[in-house]
Amino acid sequence: MKKRLLAIIAAALITATAASCTSQSSESTKSTATAQTTAVSTSAESAEDTDTSTKEDLKAASLEGTLSKDSVFTDRDLEQTADLTDAVKYTVKNGENIEITKAGVYVLSGNAENATVTVDAADDDKVQIVLDGVSISNESAPAIYVKSADKVFVTTAKDSKNILNVTGSFTKDGEINTDAVIFSKDDLVLNGQGTLEISSADNGITSKDDLKITGGTLNITSTADAIEGNDSVAIADGKITINSQKDGLHAENSDDNSSGYVYICGGTLNITASADGIQGTTTVQIDDGTFALTASECIESTYVKLNGGTIKISASDDGINASSKSDSVNTAIEINGGDITIDMGQGDTDGVDSNGDLYINGGTISINAQSPFDYDGNCEKNGGTIIVNGTETDTITNQTFGGGMGGGEMNRW
Repeated sequence: MKKRLLAIIAAALITATAASCTSQSSESTKSTATAQTTAVSTSAESAEDTDTSTKEDLKAASLEGTLSKDSVFTDRDLEQTADLTDAVKYTVKNGENIEITKAGVYVLSGNAENATVTVDAADDDKVQIVLDGVSISNESAPAIYVKSADKVFVTTAKDSKNILNVTGSFTKDGEINTDAVIFSKDDLVLNGQGTLEISSADNGITSKDDLKITGGTLNITSTADAIEGNDSVAIADGKITINSQKDGLHAENSDDNSSGYVYICGGTLNITASADGIQGTTTVQIDDGTFALTASECIESTYVKLNGGTIKISASDDGINASSKSDSVNTAIEINGGDITIDMGQGDTDGVDSNGDLYINGGTISINAQSPFDYDGNCEKNGGTIIVNGTETDTITNQTFGGGMGGGEMNRW
């Protein structure tokens, strides 16, 4: 932030000079005052769900840029169907809440207004909610509210269409601001083989822990963040379409700036956002996937690492931005692979903007912009193909005042 302020002040005093980086080798909430609550429980055993890495392991790997699909996702995370052998089936009804208190599998269908499905289970219970043609429209409470559990899976049944809406201002549950259509205080996984449509007068889906998406079709319209995780947002697969008046994907822990990463290793994401398309406090790491991002800033974090994927960016501020939001990781952009196309709006906009270092080691980066690159620290081009305004180049021009002049060893953490 300080660097950006200094750059703005300096730009007002003198004309920015261009430098270049040359190539180098190498209690449950009621939906209405009259709502009834039905308690549903089951003793069905959860399927195997063994994490290969602890939360601390993943946090450390995110800061190092070494996350992987195998370390982030369990086998059950990646399963797209549920074992319905001992499942409890329930048809939602107007004004009737459902309370789930034990581990198991629960199938929801039917149409209802002002009904909330609340999970209040033990902190070592895993709960799977299967959406099989269900529609819930509420005025002021989440459609699904996870108060307590170890992990909750929200799975769309094959070929099902499911709709969850909240149309008005959310009502707090005590001190908890339950401000999303699906609101979870614990780990949350979305998967399946059907479609889930979410419309929200606030956030779409919120987890106050880790949030994962591994399959299904997910369409979200929201006035605030579409998908947010306190500690992380991780996506392995699925077709995700977002229209947000704030951020598309957002990972932030307001109490710990060493947490809050985004990891994506697959899926198709079409994101239109008024603010950021994808934002992580510490890191954003993309290994694979297909992206169409339209936002003010499309990808933003302290450390951005792009290893693969097909990424199309249309931005009105910065296409890819590294700015210091965390003191646990270096501010840098590192591009190692992928097919990246960046189209920038007119004015004071940068295609790739790092308030720290910039490293291009592979991939193809095609930028159409008045200012393709802006960096404040070291800059290296060790590989890859760069195309600026239709012309291939081996140099990275720097449009910022006081920018680095290239070279130098990569300062790893």
